[in-house]
Amino acid sequence: MKTAETDTQEPGAKKKASLADILRRRILTMDMEPGAIIDEVAIGEEFGLSRSPVREQLRQMAGEGYVELEPNRPPRVTGMSYHALREFYLVGPMIYIATTRLAAEKATPADVARLRRVQADFRKAIAEKDVEERVVANNEFHLQIGVIARNDYLLPSLRRLLIDNGRIGRTFFRNSPEAMGQSDSACEHHDQIIDAIERHDPNAAESVIRAHFELSRKDMADYAVPEGMNLAPL
Repeated sequence: MKTAETDTQEPGAKKKASLADILRRRILTMDMEPGAIIDEVAIGEEFGLSRSPVREQLRQMAGEGYVELEPNRPPRVTGMSYHALREFYLVGPMIYIATTRLAAEKATPADVARLRRVQADFRKAIAEKDVEERVVANNEFHLQIGVIARNDYLLPSLRRLLIDNGRIGRTFFRNSPEAMGQSDSACEHHDQIIDAIERHDPNAAESVIRAHFELSRKDMADYAVPEGMNLAPL
């Protein structure tokens, strides 16, 4: 039976949970850009919360890597410099491979079923050409693999990696036939990863996740170094 105290606490708890989920999504999808100042007052007004619970959530998100907090400065969305991108592409493969291999060793039927549900959301986003939902579902897919891996050392690193994974995907995704083809390839990779995890085949899972990571690298390279414009001679 709920007490009066529980009833009065629940709406605030729900608002804080909603605030955290929505801010994470806005950061992942670049609705809040890297380095942007976070207005605590405006956020509090938007979600009907006082400044104290807003700050509490921002502290939690800072621990997760979404937010940067410094003394005597307003909170900011975690930056994403070219140094961060380099570190992402240096370290990312190691973390993805390690978590995926462990998931293939430890997965239960319930784990695989949950992964297939997330994959259905990813496939739907691709079919509907919804880039933001694609980013969110892709991140959730890889996060679930990390959860299945059941490793207390790797999961925090994977969570931090996935923040920039989502932002890179949103920034460098190009609305072109080639890019859509890569989305189809990513979807196929997900299915192959699930199958390898279900078979408890870490070697096959690693092979696919390596190819999958290269799709992200190619997206960024094509964005950063585009083909030159075809200009008519003077």
